[in-house]
Amino acid sequence: MQTVAARAASLPFVGADHERLVAAAYLHDIGYSRDLAHTGFHPIDGARFLRSVGEEDLARLVAHHTNARYEAQLRGFQGYEAEFPYEGTILDTALTFCDLTTSPDGRPVSLEERVIEIVRRYGDDHVVSRAVLEGVPDFERGREQIRHLCEAAGVSV
Repeated sequence: MQTVAARAASLPFVGADHERLVAAAYLHDIGYSRDLAHTGFHPIDGARFLRSVGEEDLARLVAHHTNARYEAQLRGFQGYEAEFPYEGTILDTALTFCDLTTSPDGRPVSLEERVIEIVRRYGDDHVVSRAVLEGVPDFERGREQIRHLCEAAGVSV
C-alpha cells in the first residue's frame, strides 16, 4: 500500500487531483480489512466504507481499481456500475498502473511480472486471475498513457 501510494505521489501529471490519487492509492485495498469485508470482494467493501464516511470520489476510484468492474460481473454483483459509475479518468488509469507495478511486498515490478504473480497466486481459473487477464489489453494501454504523460512532464516511470 505504501509503495503504491509513493508511486502515485511520483506521478507529475495529475495536478489538482494529486491528493485524491495518493489518497486512493493508500486506500485502494482497505476492503480487505476484517472490519470492512462484508461481501468478500474488497473493491466494493472498501468503496462502500468510503462512501459511508462521505468520500464518494475516493469510493468510485477504489471500486474500479485493477479491472474490478469486470471481476464484479464474474462474481455476479448486479448493479455494480450503477452503484459506482465508472468514469475512465486518468486517475482510474493511474491508480491501476500504480497497483499493477507494485508487488505485494512493495517492490516495483513490471506489469507483466505483476500479472504473472497474480495468476500464480490465485490459479488460472480463479475469478481474480480471469479478471486480471481480461484486463491486460487495457492495462497495457494505460501503462503507455502513463508513460507518455510522464515523459511529457520530463519524468521516467
